[in-house]
Amino acid sequence: MELLIMINACKIASSSRVTAVIPCFPYARQDKKDKGFFDIPVDNLYAEPAVLQWIRENIAEWKNCIIVSPDAGGAKRVTSIADRLNVEFALIHKERKKANEVDRMVLVGDVKDRVAILVDDMADTCGTICHAADKLLSAGATKVYAILTHGIFSGPAISRINNAAFEAVVVTNTIPQEDKMKHCTKIQVIDISMILAEAIRRTHNGESVSYLFSHVPL
Repeated sequence: MELLIMINACKIASSSRVTAVIPCFPYARQDKKDKGFFDIPVDNLYAEPAVLQWIRENIAEWKNCIIVSPDAGGAKRVTSIADRLNVEFALIHKERKKANEVDRMVLVGDVKDRVAILVDDMADTCGTICHAADKLLSAGATKVYAILTHGIFSGPAISRINNAAFEAVVVTNTIPQEDKMKHCTKIQVIDISMILAEAIRRTHNGESVSYLFSHVPL
């Protein structure tokens, strides 16, 4: 609502164009809908280039890693990352009884003697990724990392992460994490401010933002 009020104020002030930069679209999960509810042009930015850079710079054994999706819906995401790292991927099929509660998990893929990297778009209460970490370790993974675009971390999330066997839980700074990091040393943050800044510059100058889909601006 605040965003709509600000946009309205800009329009009343005769602005020729208004571009809203929303690092994390609130109150909206990434579930697919049959039909959208507006026809405003949208450029969806991706954290994948920054994630790849973090993996190469911070995980010494990344060449022996396996990229894991905690659900079937993220298969496309993990295959893209795995292909660009030239490593294998796996996925976990989960059955839910209701929201935020996972009934059963089935691992598809071989993680034995590998560093497992869980990749997901967001984590809320962190029940899924913590159960997934246990599943991967029981299947023979040597270490488990979690990399998430948006770290919501509500309810019991922090205590669950602290009690889980993660080497690190990595999120971008689309949501401020300073307070959460005080209570959980496993949380690390990837700064994507340069991606947003370059997207703003390119949009303002009428340039394509597709360059950002595969590169991290310097």
